[in-house]
Amino acid sequence: MKVTRAMLHPELRFRGAAIRLLWPAFTVRKLRVCNQAMRLAAPLLRFPLANRQDVFLPREDGSHLRLCIYAPKTRLGVSVPGLLWLHGGGYALGCPEQDTGFIRRFLAAAPCVIVAPAYTLSPHAPYPAALKDAYHALLWLRDNAARLGVRTDQLFVGGDSAGGGLTAALCLYARDKGEVSIAFQMPLYPMLDDRMASTSMRENDAPIWNAQSNAAAWQLYLGERFGKEDTPIYAAPSRADDLSHLPPALSFVGEVDPFRDEAAEYFKRLSAAGVPVSFRVFPGCFHGFDLFRRTVPGREAAAFLLAGFCHAAEHCRRAQPE
Repeated sequence: MKVTRAMLHPELRFRGAAIRLLWPAFTVRKLRVCNQAMRLAAPLLRFPLANRQDVFLPREDGSHLRLCIYAPKTRLGVSVPGLLWLHGGGYALGCPEQDTGFIRRFLAAAPCVIVAPAYTLSPHAPYPAALKDAYHALLWLRDNAARLGVRTDQLFVGGDSAGGGLTAALCLYARDKGEVSIAFQMPLYPMLDDRMASTSMRENDAPIWNAQSNAAAWQLYLGERFGKEDTPIYAAPSRADDLSHLPPALSFVGEVDPFRDEAAEYFKRLSAAGVPVSFRVFPGCFHGFDLFRRTVPGREAAAFLLAGFCHAAEHCRRAQPE
């Protein structure tokens, strides 16, 4: 899908043209370089809105997984939802600190505690390293719920882009393991399908993220599995045949986002499997358009997301397994 200027929302046309000019696409090499640059910049991205602490969880290999814990400044007298938030970046780059905008808005919208892991990125280790880290963080959130002031029947998971794909994968993995229950999921414009065969993906040259960038990211994430038909469903959730018994889900995507079709199909199949869903396609919008918060579509996407999050905080519960 070739994306022309006329196809973009009027408020996004200039921004889209500038992005295309400065950074037309990612390659494997560019993803590796950006990975290193963001690791150096991460300490500069912290913000003072919430009480924050870093926790380091030991991994089996002796290394540590860093968790950023964000909570309301004032300790509440009741337990609140716990949100595991997974940042985007094509599985290849990024850090929890880059999503301070999301974190700030969730904390302001409804009382909650947010755990954001610095999961292993694909230039350092391919799948399943990121999934293992996400599951490790989810179990830690469950086991430390009382200390954090979190309800054990309100463990939420969310993320954007690759973080959205990892959210969907984690929900499948947790369902099949049967050790921990997730009450609500928010896989925003998620990266779900390594086959890259949809209409919206083929030849997509939209700003920020396009078909070329996507191929490079999947190549890094899947490693030797890239291009093969036996890709696990926990790496590419679109390959899952059974989407039943998954938590209620919310998502949105831009009309010219390469992920449009795979996200729409995944949510259609979730609904057909009996999962409550809330899903929107925003006309004229490219990948990550909601980051431009002063535009009309950016404000509308934020309102849609936060309304769904607040509704889940009021209504979505799922008890932990015995």
